[in-house]
Amino acid sequence: MIVTRIDSINQKKSKVYIEEQLAFVLYKGELSRYRIKVDKELPKEIYEEIVEQILVKRAKKYCLNLLQSLDRTEEQLRRKLKDKYYPEEVIKRAIEYVKSYGYIDDSSYANRYIECYKERKSRQQILLDLMKKGIKRSIIDDVYEEKLPQDETLMIQRLYEKKVGTKTELSEKEKQKLYMFLMRKGFSSADIIRVMRESRENLNVDEGFA
Repeated sequence: MIVTRIDSINQKKSKVYIEEQLAFVLYKGELSRYRIKVDKELPKEIYEEIVEQILVKRAKKYCLNLLQSLDRTEEQLRRKLKDKYYPEEVIKRAIEYVKSYGYIDDSSYANRYIECYKERKSRQQILLDLMKKGIKRSIIDDVYEEKLPQDETLMIQRLYEKKVGTKTELSEKEKQKLYMFLMRKGFSSADIIRVMRESRENLNVDEGFA
């Protein structure tokens, strides 16, 4: 294992490349301790010691610090570790460690997220939000199946009434703006039009206005 490059990240840390591949990041003092230099061989036992005694421990601690400040999904933690240039084997072990103690659980995360936002967001919007956070569609669907069916027209009604307030008339521009607001929330066009028609007859919303 030949060290082919050492690139400084800042005054304290450097990226170490082995056989032209980024291997890990170490502090400058650690480079000196292990006598890591360009064009020098890094013995396998030293590499394994660095992984075990430095990188795995550091990655576990980093995950715990992240979870103390904010609830995160498995994929979010994985991305954070990659951003810190941890090797894949270290990332895997750090994730397994926090999972073994129940610090991350994507099903629980999805359940908490749905409970928090179910009154403000449509199922479709919540689904997209959770998938962006790296949670699998199957997990999200399973969580929803455990819950009682949700009448999204009630959610539309609440948002609609909040937006309209005490107005008795809306201009065509206001109707369109309201319709698009509800569409962006992920509700179906048919449900929106039905709620708008039933809520205020004088709005006179027809099928083709949107």
